[in-house]
Amino acid sequence: MVHRSELENYLNVLLDVGRFRDYGPNGLQVEGKPEVSTIVSGVTASLALIDAAIDAGADALLVHHGLFWRGQDGRVVGWMKKRLARLLAHDINLYAYHLPLDAHAELGNNAQLGERIGLRADARFGEQDLGFIGDAAALGDPATLASVIGTRLQRAPLLVPGDGRPLRRIGWCTGGAQSYFEAAIAAGADAFVTGEISEPQAHLARETGVAFLACGHHATECFGAPAVAGHLAERFGLAHRFIELPNPA
Repeated sequence: MVHRSELENYLNVLLDVGRFRDYGPNGLQVEGKPEVSTIVSGVTASLALIDAAIDAGADALLVHHGLFWRGQDGRVVGWMKKRLARLLAHDINLYAYHLPLDAHAELGNNAQLGERIGLRADARFGEQDLGFIGDAAALGDPATLASVIGTRLQRAPLLVPGDGRPLRRIGWCTGGAQSYFEAAIAAGADAFVTGEISEPQAHLARETGVAFLACGHHATECFGAPAVAGHLAERFGLAHRFIELPNPA
């Protein structure tokens, strides 16, 4: 068992929250009961995940996508009221970490995704050093990389193969990081792996020869929250359960 404030303080140091310029608040977003003994992790603080956490007897919920984002409507109505009402009625603490959870060198989304597809970063690139890049000779070519990712994530990626060159260096950044593609190219990547693709990236892949793989925003970000929560469970003697709610995005 651990006090909610001690848990937040530990997480803020572990994830180096202070160094990031983010789109919303990182840390404790909704205050619940003072003592935490059971923690549930998940990707997004949706109503379905909150209800699943209630059923699991959670004292705390740790997610990548929290409730509050820069520029959103600040009124507590509709879906926001429903989510907050459930959390408050059951006294559940909501901890949310966005960019800090992507960036952690071992427990973050990027590191955990890389581990699953056989990549280890030896450098960073892009804004706030969120992009990871490393050697990739063992993965052969873009088609082989796409096959490995499809097997590991249980989801076939959208592949724009570039010129099909052998892969020496692969850059990656989970979630909606398609805007990092040019930075990955400048860093020497032969392929870039992320969650989503927008219209310009297909043209850039064809014109530069660098492959682009869009593997799913949710699918690439399933690994950081349970890794961090598992670490907390071990350190503080907590019960932990990761609840996966599939998302086609």
